[in-house]
Amino acid sequence: MAETPVREGKAPFHISSIKEPCFTYYKVIGDLSDSTTPVIVAHGGPGAGHEYLLAFADLWREFGLPVIFYDQIGCASSTHLPQKAGDKSFWQEQLFQDELDNLIDHLDLRRKPGFHLLGQSWGGMLGSAFAARQPQGLRRLVLASALASKELAIRGTRLLRDQMPPDMRQALDEAEQKGEYDSPEYKQALDFYYRKHVCRADPFPPAELLPALKHLSEDTTVYRTMNGPSPLTADGSLNTWTVIPRLHQITAPTLVYNGEYDTSHDIAQVPFFELIPRVRWITFSGGGHMCHLEGDGRRERILKVVGEFLTQKEA
Repeated sequence: MAETPVREGKAPFHISSIKEPCFTYYKVIGDLSDSTTPVIVAHGGPGAGHEYLLAFADLWREFGLPVIFYDQIGCASSTHLPQKAGDKSFWQEQLFQDELDNLIDHLDLRRKPGFHLLGQSWGGMLGSAFAARQPQGLRRLVLASALASKELAIRGTRLLRDQMPPDMRQALDEAEQKGEYDSPEYKQALDFYYRKHVCRADPFPPAELLPALKHLSEDTTVYRTMNGPSPLTADGSLNTWTVIPRLHQITAPTLVYNGEYDTSHDIAQVPFFELIPRVRWITFSGGGHMCHLEGDGRRERILKVVGEFLTQKEA
């Protein structure tokens, strides 16, 4: 079997309010020089880094699609900006749209054959907003466990919290009231939530998820500022975020998927399905938020569904 081509690089990224040079780290799996449309993969978090999505590298091996992973500004192997911690006016959607535009231009992907975009979680939020601009070169869009608005995300999280054991709900409520998130009871409740809704792999956490957990714990700048102190407590710069008024502008064929137990609840998927003109929605039975890392055949089914969607011939 031929060796898989792998190329890493850094795309210079100018940010007007930052004096020092910044860059976006990227990794290309496969060959960008042929005529096959590559897939750009946008990670979640915000701030989780690309490694937990490396399962999608199999799109090259199984479908011949080159795959481009990248670390968003502020995390993992891209430029970190701890001096911007807490600056909600800085950590906004537009910064990440600008970064994605910059990466696409750096890799010269606007021309034929263009590019596909797969965004997972926050990456899907970014991807839907990006696609609504009808960017030159975008062919197909995959929204993997994405969210149409933060308000719907918070409502979905509340529904999942209401299903938790009473003592765990109490621990979560007390932590939020006190602003203290280090108690053993809170950590136990959060662990329960992670295992049931975030990633249902056994054992948990799977090895593929460890780099993301490391990135999120070692530099909290992006996640804490944009989301909040924990997955269950949102008070960040994304709190009023929504893409719903823009969804009708997405012209690319779109695949939406989530898991049965996903933190990206069905109520946060409905606007995608109702408002994107050319859309298909699949919910994977038994799946959580990271169902591409889970067993019981879910990982294989997701790669098959995504690969077949991205290689489907235009009607």
